Amino acid sequence: MKCPNCSSSNLGKIGMNQYYCWNCFIELTLIGGNLSLNQVEEDGSLTTLDDLFDENQLKAENNGF
Repeated sequence: MKCPNCSSSNLGKIGMNQYYCWNCFIELTLIGGNLSLNQVEEDGSLTTLDDLFDENQLKAENNGF
């Protein structure tokens, strides 16, 4: 598995179908074969990063999931 944002394989599982990249500090959620990326804000809220990537980059199989 690798992070589509930074290509690091330093990912940790934080929940069912949820992962965290310890290199670039984003949360990845596996939803129906695709990844959804979110930045965790200081107040704990999530800001989506999905609009920064094309569909191919968010395919789970392309990132080893």
